[in-house]
Amino acid sequence: MAKYKAYPEYKDSGVEWLGEIPEHWAAIRYKFCTQRVVVGIAEAATHAYANCGVPIIRSTNIRENRLDIRGIIYIQDFFAKQNSSKFLFENDIITIRTGFPGVSAVIPASLDKSQCFTNLISTPREHYSPEFLAYYLNSSQGKSYFELLGWGSAQKNISVPILQDFPLAFPVQNEQLKIVDFIVHETAKIDNLIEKQQQLIELLKEKRQAVISHAVTKGLDPNVPMKDSGVEWLGEVPEHWIVSGFKKYLSSIVDYRGKTPNKTDDGILLVTARNIKKGMLDYTLSQEFIAVSDYETVMSRGLPDISDVLFTTEAPLGEVANVDRTDIALAQRVIKFKGMIHRLDNYYLKYFIMSSAFQQSLNLYSSGSTAQGIKAERFVYLRKLLPPINEQKEIVDFLDQEIKKIDMLVEQQFVMLYLLQERRTALISAAVTGKIDVRDWVAPDSSEMANIEGSPEVNA
Repeated sequence: MAKYKAYPEYKDSGVEWLGEIPEHWAAIRYKFCTQRVVVGIAEAATHAYANCGVPIIRSTNIRENRLDIRGIIYIQDFFAKQNSSKFLFENDIITIRTGFPGVSAVIPASLDKSQCFTNLISTPREHYSPEFLAYYLNSSQGKSYFELLGWGSAQKNISVPILQDFPLAFPVQNEQLKIVDFIVHETAKIDNLIEKQQQLIELLKEKRQAVISHAVTKGLDPNVPMKDSGVEWLGEVPEHWIVSGFKKYLSSIVDYRGKTPNKTDDGILLVTARNIKKGMLDYTLSQEFIAVSDYETVMSRGLPDISDVLFTTEAPLGEVANVDRTDIALAQRVIKFKGMIHRLDNYYLKYFIMSSAFQQSLNLYSSGSTAQGIKAERFVYLRKLLPPINEQKEIVDFLDQEIKKIDMLVEQQFVMLYLLQERRTALISAAVTGKIDVRDWVAPDSSEMANIEGSPEVNA
């Protein structure tokens, strides 16, 4: 915030939570800024759902300072009128009560006379900008306040009194509007950079997938003679590669379907389908355990060895990783298999399964009405490409290096994305709490805004 000046004079707000505020600002509780703070509809409404009617805003529709109306539902007029005190009007503020308490947005004209379920509805008094109040609720100070005073272990909750007692400082209305205008313009520039960053991350992910797919279906030599694979989803492949099912090149295959093992608070780590993601085992995604005494029974079909391939057969289908530790148990919806020595490299097999071509074949041959899945006996007959073993190892070495480089770039972009999001939050908080003085700020002209447009490029 170094580029922005502070106000010339500050005073003690008299509220410990607020600290010092600009000399001409006033400290107040949220309840004195509003005509009403009420809870939305708190009764069952499924009988009144309709294809059109009165829009119902749910927590899933509420973002910081905006509403996402995708998936919005409607209730019939008669039910809305029975809850007439719960109507939301243009310029009201809706605040999430449970889950992400405090997240707030202003009701636009398009959602005038809508309603909501159990979220908090505020109607600002005259001389208080709804946008200014919403920005304040979403600021770092607001987040800290609701985190401290909210209750509940699984999901945080706040109440009408907690929202009403929220302390804030405010200037006169004209200055509130100037601050809102400043935030809208400056965050638009940051949002543009955030969007570019997100696009770049997606492009890098696409490049990662393309590098894997090309290496395991076309090889590393661009001049190698090609042949028709005879498999539509594979197309042309190197002439000396073998097109075959999996079964004849696997030395073992174990399907861990069966009775769900009893879970314990500690013991042997149970690897589930949720732990297998993007070619890696991520032990943080699911942490379940079985008793040491149950291990031999659970794993009676086969113990894991380093490099064994783990494949998820359902929910999600098609994730794959190599075993990197042996002190684990394997859950249902996971197949373990091992390539034949000197014929099929386990790490090459992992990369082949990750390829776009093979993932496409999985979608073609899987089944299931609610969740797509494939059984082990069907999986082993799917087609794969088999280069000579030395070429498999060369492909693995190449991909290990390339994927590492791309993943490092993705990590760097995520750091930059995080910093941009932090800067956005800090800018809003500094403006609405009076840490920076924007009274002399002038909105940039359209040509300056155009300079921040552009498309990301990927060089990896």
